[in-house]
Amino acid sequence: MVEDLSHSLSPKEKNKPVQIRGRHLLLIDLFSVTLAAVAAFVIRYEALVYIGPYISRNAAFFATVLIIRPLIYYLFGLYRYWWRYASVRELITIVEAVTAGSLVVAALMFGFLAPQVDGVRLFSRSVLLLEWMLNLLAIGSTRILVRLLQARGKALGTQASRKAPSRKVLIMGAGDAGALVVREMRDNPSLGFVPVGFLDDDPAKQKLQIHGVPVLGTRQDIPRLAQRENIDEVVIAMPTAPGSAIREVRAICERCQVATKTIPGLYELINGSVAIGQIREVKIEDLLRREPVRTDLAAVESYITGAVVLVTGAGGSIGSELCRQIAARKPRQLLLLGHGETSIYNILMELGRLAPKIPTVPLIADLRDADRITRLLLRHRPQVLFHAAAHKHVPLMESNLEEAFTTNVVGTENLLRAAEQAGTSRFVLISSDKAVNPANIMGASKYLAEALVQHAAKRTGRQFVVVRFGNVLGSRGSVVPLFERQIAAGGPVTVTHPEMTRYFMTIPEAVQLVMQAAVLGQGGEVFVLDMGEQIRILDLARDLISLSGLTPGKDIEIAFTGVRPGEKLYEELFGEEEERIPTAHKKILLTHTASNLSEQELAEGIGLVLQAARQDDVATLFATLRRLIPSFCPAEELIAHLAPASYGTETQASVRSEGLSSVPDGT
Repeated sequence: MVEDLSHSLSPKEKNKPVQIRGRHLLLIDLFSVTLAAVAAFVIRYEALVYIGPYISRNAAFFATVLIIRPLIYYLFGLYRYWWRYASVRELITIVEAVTAGSLVVAALMFGFLAPQVDGVRLFSRSVLLLEWMLNLLAIGSTRILVRLLQARGKALGTQASRKAPSRKVLIMGAGDAGALVVREMRDNPSLGFVPVGFLDDDPAKQKLQIHGVPVLGTRQDIPRLAQRENIDEVVIAMPTAPGSAIREVRAICERCQVATKTIPGLYELINGSVAIGQIREVKIEDLLRREPVRTDLAAVESYITGAVVLVTGAGGSIGSELCRQIAARKPRQLLLLGHGETSIYNILMELGRLAPKIPTVPLIADLRDADRITRLLLRHRPQVLFHAAAHKHVPLMESNLEEAFTTNVVGTENLLRAAEQAGTSRFVLISSDKAVNPANIMGASKYLAEALVQHAAKRTGRQFVVVRFGNVLGSRGSVVPLFERQIAAGGPVTVTHPEMTRYFMTIPEAVQLVMQAAVLGQGGEVFVLDMGEQIRILDLARDLISLSGLTPGKDIEIAFTGVRPGEKLYEELFGEEEERIPTAHKKILLTHTASNLSEQELAEGIGLVLQAARQDDVATLFATLRRLIPSFCPAEELIAHLAPASYGTETQASVRSEGLSSVPDGT
């Protein structure tokens, strides 16, 4: 294995790289091993001048170390490391390799090669100990020297060719992430970052130095330091900090007119690594970030690793993130099922780059085609199934009743029946907070889908569960991309109502908790993710405008358009009759849908709902839904939308009598 070490000694010599290859290190090690062995005898017997007899009498020992040690070093990979990026892990490997070499040499000497006296092989243990210590010093120092030479050479080369102007930065967060960021800034000066100091609110870290950069104060010292040190940017390196902390740091920087950047949050850093390329502008996800919760990755891997896993809606926002995280857990095969070929193609290509060794199979199918779904599942027999495919846009579903119920309800039922026949042991339905006290058609369809999963769990005795949560930031058709497009167009940003609130969660966070909830399920449970506090949509709009460097109400206007048909002012995660039961995971709660319908009653009711939807019989549709879903409470706007004046006063009155009986406050 070859390692190249190239650096420019001067601008004139930048095309003459110095290369240190694996064979060069081997030659250095042979010399070091020999020198360490000789030095061990010199120190032990104080025989610098008269060392010759000791060497001749112990020729077997010298031959053994010259053969064994390079071989051991090769097996431990010491000739394959890129030493410029050496860290504590590589130093531990050096200790392990040198120690293993000493143990092998000692075993050979005492077992076969040392001289015998009265049938016992004798050899100086002090020499072995000294030889181990000297080899450790020699191998470690040569690798550190290689690392220093390479770093210095790169610095000289990049300094000569630097084009980007230097930017003085403060690093908010003197933890592991901050240390890694500063280290990369130091190793890559061509990027133009000059770390002036750290900021941290921990009193124990004040006045310390990390990679030679001092901790200068807390977040409250940003204005003073920005003025004194002429700071250009503050880099927020706190991946585990909640959104409130990010919001406060950014507000302080705004007041003193200092730019802010950040690294992604913990849920985005799946592998825990931080790189200089991940430093980016602060996003709305950072301001709404909540304290991260640790997931039991071993438990998640226990049911995914080596299994055939199917994801429906694999090309969607939630489905594609599920695919990414599942692929990282090394399933035997990952099945990507979706109706839109373009989205499936995109995630297939992405997984080919991210996880090329994971077998992935694209499946283009419509969940409403029961025969096609059954054939696919019987062919591939998935052991784990995540059902993320659904129609989710409330206003669109209110105008397309049949599509809402055939996809979200009939599609789920087809998938459950096929999974039952195929022997699927674990089925996870991705549900919505709109299924709680549903005020719209989409919510009603998700409620019925939840009920179907619970009945399937009772019927099969398998781990068929529901995971319910609210909005996810950045998903297709969600409010954040809409606001961003409106801001880019110069406004106005449209908000339906000044008091409208929603739960929000990042996509990676939601998916991690979904996978964790699947561990907890025994069958029939409805797991509800802790979504934190609801966020006012108006506040969200103002934050997005500010993050764009504009002033709400001045540069970008905010216009109120009125509540749309089927929308609530606020969402709920639990119904009035649903009990909140804690689980082993503090961010996942358990409940059971309040429906007491038998499986036959549910099936008959769904049949009537489909018939009414296909015939646009809104009065019958509402009457049936109220019978199936006692908490169904459509808003007046929805009724007016579904039963316009052209229906006649009698039909309108019938719809209202079936739909409006217990409308909660705020809808």
